[in-house]
Amino acid sequence: MQTDMTLVFIGIWIIIATWLLQWAVAAAVKAKQPGAIPGKVPENISHDSPVFRCHRTFMNTLENVPMFLATVFLGLFLGLESDWFGYWVMLFAIARILHMALYYAIATEKNPSPRSWFFVLGAVANVAVLVQCAMQLWSF
Repeated sequence: MQTDMTLVFIGIWIIIATWLLQWAVAAAVKAKQPGAIPGKVPENISHDSPVFRCHRTFMNTLENVPMFLATVFLGLFLGLESDWFGYWVMLFAIARILHMALYYAIATEKNPSPRSWFFVLGAVANVAVLVQCAMQLWSF
């Protein structure tokens, strides 16, 4: 029985589109600042600055999305086909959007912050897909 992989591909598309949106928002917010220098984020800013929050949101995505996409592509190369594969990809995609929205909205240095919970959900999804890949390898 072949599983419908549409959810996996929709999730990948959402992840990439979110990544692109974060890049555009971070670039636009920073460029609008007085005295903005291309490629340089002021060192004296923190969570109370929208420039900081937009930049950190994008950097956090750069730290997490490539690893997740590598795991997903490994699953695709292995022929992993399960409903759970799609659910985990969608969970990661939604968690990244919620993480982004909370990072933009809440200026806090509290740890854990509300966005931390969505970071953790994304990490759980990554581990779950990696475990599915290992199980697929074991079945060869």
